[in-house]
Amino acid sequence: MLVATAAAACAVVGLLVAVAALRREVARVAAVADELRRRTVPLVADAHRVVDQAATEMERVGAVLDTTESVHATVDQASRLAYRAFANPVVKVLAVRAGAASGVRRLAGGRGPDGAAVTAGGPGANGTAAPGDRSR
Repeated sequence: MLVATAAAACAVVGLLVAVAALRREVARVAAVADELRRRTVPLVADAHRVVDQAATEMERVGAVLDTTESVHATVDQASRLAYRAFANPVVKVLAVRAGAASGVRRLAGGRGPDGAAVTAGGPGANGTAAPGDRSR
């Protein structure tokens, strides 16, 4: 029985040494966890602040994009309207001007737009076909 008591005493001493070592390690892990918490909590708070600022900026950018799209649509509609309003009258004025200039040249006995002499009767008036006229 004495051997069993000695073995039990050795086992208890070994367990006490193991428990003491475990307590030291748990204390070191707790210190590391506290240090980690002390350093990361401000970083997480900064990250939250930066994310909130980014979200605010994204909302502003979204609003600017919406406004830009609206302005683009308005300008596009205005340019279409201006084209429709001015294109037809401008073309007509240019056509009338070109026709009037051609008529004035013919009446004055000048040259036509192709550089050929224009007669009072016009091309083909003397019985000859006008250049490019394939009606005969």
